[in-house]
Amino acid sequence: MGIVVLTMKASVIEMFLVLLVTGIQSNEEMTKKMKRPKFTVPQISCDVRAGKITNVEFIVKCPPGCQDPRYHVYGTDVYASYSSVCGAAVHSGVLDNSGGKILVRKVAGQSGYKGSYSNGVRSLSLPRWRESFVVSGETARADQSPSGPETAAQPVTVTQVPGTTAVEATHTTLPKPSPSADSTASGLRPQPAGQRSKGLGEPALWKPESVLLDAGFVPKEELSTQSLEPASQGDPSCKVDLSFLIDGSSSVGKRRFRIQKQFLTDVAQTLDIGPAGPLMGVVQYGDNPATQFNLKTHMNSQDVKAAIEKISQRGGLSNTGRAISFVTKNFFSKFNGNRGGAPNVAVVMVDGWPTDKVEEASRFARESGINIFFITIEGASENEKQYVLEPNFANKAVCRTNGFYSLTVQNWFSLHKTVQPLVKRVCDTDRLACSKTCLNSADIGFVIDGSSSVGTSNFRTVLQFVANLSREFEISDTDTRIGAMQYTYEQRLEFGFDEYSTKSDVLNAIKRVGYWSGGTSTGAAINYALEQLFKKSKPNKRKLMILITDGRSYDDIRIPAMLAHHKGVITYAIGVAWAAQDELDIIATHPARDHAFFVDEFDNLYKVVPKVIQNICTEFNSQPRN
Repeated sequence: MGIVVLTMKASVIEMFLVLLVTGIQSNEEMTKKMKRPKFTVPQISCDVRAGKITNVEFIVKCPPGCQDPRYHVYGTDVYASYSSVCGAAVHSGVLDNSGGKILVRKVAGQSGYKGSYSNGVRSLSLPRWRESFVVSGETARADQSPSGPETAAQPVTVTQVPGTTAVEATHTTLPKPSPSADSTASGLRPQPAGQRSKGLGEPALWKPESVLLDAGFVPKEELSTQSLEPASQGDPSCKVDLSFLIDGSSSVGKRRFRIQKQFLTDVAQTLDIGPAGPLMGVVQYGDNPATQFNLKTHMNSQDVKAAIEKISQRGGLSNTGRAISFVTKNFFSKFNGNRGGAPNVAVVMVDGWPTDKVEEASRFARESGINIFFITIEGASENEKQYVLEPNFANKAVCRTNGFYSLTVQNWFSLHKTVQPLVKRVCDTDRLACSKTCLNSADIGFVIDGSSSVGTSNFRTVLQFVANLSREFEISDTDTRIGAMQYTYEQRLEFGFDEYSTKSDVLNAIKRVGYWSGGTSTGAAINYALEQLFKKSKPNKRKLMILITDGRSYDDIRIPAMLAHHKGVITYAIGVAWAAQDELDIIATHPARDHAFFVDEFDNLYKVVPKVIQNICTEFNSQPRN
């Protein structure tokens, strides 16, 4: 019996030792499993926004090509979390367009973000956003800055518990903010004071396969692209009304047509489209043109991009001239969203060469104040030039033949390189010379005869004539400005160029002019107009003097008239009743037949209005374009 008991005790001791050894081996294996996984940096795509990653701090690797304008960036140095992470890194200079590793830290939202152009990336302005971030090189590790539960982020390893499969345990190991001391797993061994636990302080790694949405975002399928777009009013420094005329002819082919659409998308994303900035519409042409969407259809870049993607190719010939004529007559109208105060710009794209003539249609467009840019892709080779209907067609189409409005692209695959140069030129509104028209670019001074021979009733008819002429012009402080003076033996300034900036105010001021009565000193009146009216004219304005008289002057008009011509004042002389034709010819700018008019009685003055307007515009449009 004693032997049996001793044998049982030995077995129990042996079993205990086996379990002890097994437990130690299991503990070693568990310790190995709990070791921190290899530190690998995940690569993200260029369009990943910082707001899509919940980590306060993380390291990622950006691919090449994130300098592309399709990846929006908001801010300078400190970026809104709506920005592309990699795009912001390129803009800040941390990366170049070849990509690389970066460290990203989230910071508080800002009340405003200022756009800028840096390192080939144009960032946009934004009024405010709930969260921001800054980027630095991957070598700027988190342990170089004050760390703690609030700032240090780390991957959290979740130990496997009963009932959890190995696959589930792996899936739940996600990067999370560092836990506080209270929430630290009790199974982890405490570290000596002053020594950082292995893995603490390393920036958290964001796994591209993990769907991590921060507060305020919902899954993509539940939220439209438009609602994610910040409420931008557009870039006010680029306030233009922009039409793209794209070539949808059969010669382009489907692949190149897609390249053309991608080009439009890149331009739309580079421009900060909005009601206070640029607006954009698209016309596609082949045999005939058709509007794809107009200026008022879409009010932000994201919506424009979506509309461009839906455009399908029309086919046919490349009737570019017909398309330009269509845009001039139909596109830039108030009904289609034309804002009046914004320059009108048409960017014409053509594959090879047009199949119709563009010169006449383009001249009409220029006269209508449209700035035409021309992009020729894969132009005619020497052997193909015999097929070109209109040689030198680009120079005949553009606003000015100084190289600013023409872009030549060797092949379709190089078209993307034109995005930045084109946007820069389109937004340079000071150089959009064709925005000025005969009706919006002058300082017009009326010199009105108030002598006794006119009489009260006829004087009111003269004022009506002045009002009818003024009504034809676009009047504002930046467009055409109107001034008026009255003369007898003496002279009186009724109102100057800078007194009234709206058409209604000018017309009311004309009505209030009172009849003076007296002699007729026309020569002195011209001198007075030069000193009191045109001396205050703006340097970029055409100076037009319209003089109305009913008789021969009592003083010499030759020297004052020559002085006016010498100073660049274009003078129109309107004679009524007893006015002397020889004096009208002297006063008028050469050739007199285009600048001097005579009617036999005051009631016929209204007949002169359309002739004067026509000659003013003809003269304006005949100026050299370069």
